[in-house]
Amino acid sequence: MANVASGSKRLATLVDELQSRGKYSFTRRDLGDADQRTDIAFEAAVRRLKKQGRLASPRRGFFVVVPAEYRQAGCPPASWFIHDLMRALGQPYYVGLLSAAAIHGAAHQQPMLFQVVTDRPTRSARAGRVRVEFHMSRHVRDAPTIDVQTETGSMRVSTPEATAYDLVRFPAAAGHLDNVATVLAELAERLDASNLAALAPHYSAADVQRLGYLLDLVGGRDLVEPLVRTLADRRHRRVLLAPGAGADGEQADARWRVIPNVVVETDL
Repeated sequence: MANVASGSKRLATLVDELQSRGKYSFTRRDLGDADQRTDIAFEAAVRRLKKQGRLASPRRGFFVVVPAEYRQAGCPPASWFIHDLMRALGQPYYVGLLSAAAIHGAAHQQPMLFQVVTDRPTRSARAGRVRVEFHMSRHVRDAPTIDVQTETGSMRVSTPEATAYDLVRFPAAAGHLDNVATVLAELAERLDASNLAALAPHYSAADVQRLGYLLDLVGGRDLVEPLVRTLADRRHRRVLLAPGAGADGEQADARWRVIPNVVVETDL
C-alpha cells in the first residue's frame, strides 16, 4: 500500500488477521506496533477500506470489520461490537429497553434501534443501517444484568425485571405506553415477582406504581403482590400514568394510586 510507513503491515492485512481471530472491532491503539504509519496515512487507509465496504466506524476512532455478508447493510449488528465500543468509550453500560426485551423473548415489535443504557449523555452511534441509541440512568452500575453470548464474545443485558422498570421509566423510547404494555404482557412470563420487589427500592415510588398498574392491566396480577407490599413502607402520592398529559378529572386507581390519564391498549 502506498504511503505506508516502513515496517508497518497494510491495514487491509491487519483487518484480515483480526477477522481470522474472530475479532470484529478495534481502535488504532489496539493495532499497537503492527501499525506505524502516520496519522494522515492511517486515515487514508481507513477511507479506502470504508469505500470498499470493508470497514465501518460507528464512532470516530472506533472501527468495525464488515464481513462479506454484511457489506450491503454497511455494518454487522450492534451486538457484534457494543461491548468493545463501550469499553473504548470508558463507560459502564447494559443493553436495555426494547433491545433487552427482544433478547428475553418479548419481540412482538422488533426494535428499529439498538438501545443501550449508560451513565452519561451519549450521542447516538451510526454505521450503515445500524444505529445505537443511548439513554442515561444513574442505575447503570447497580442494575442487575446477565452476560449474553454474541457472535464475537458477550454483552451485558438488563435482566427481565430491570428491563420492565426501564420500559416504564423511558416510555417514549419504548414506543409509548401502548407498546410498553404490549411488551410487558409478553415479558411477564420471564418476570420473577420476588426479583421485581427486590429492585423496587432502587427506583422511585412513581416508577413502582406505574409498573404495578401496567402489569395489573395486562394480567400480571400474581407478579405484583410483593410490589404492593414494598409501597406500604414508602411515602407515595397519586401519580399520572402518563406524565405531562392532562388528567381531565380522572380518579386515581385505588390499588396503585395511579391516575389513568390516557387509555392504554395492547397490540396482542
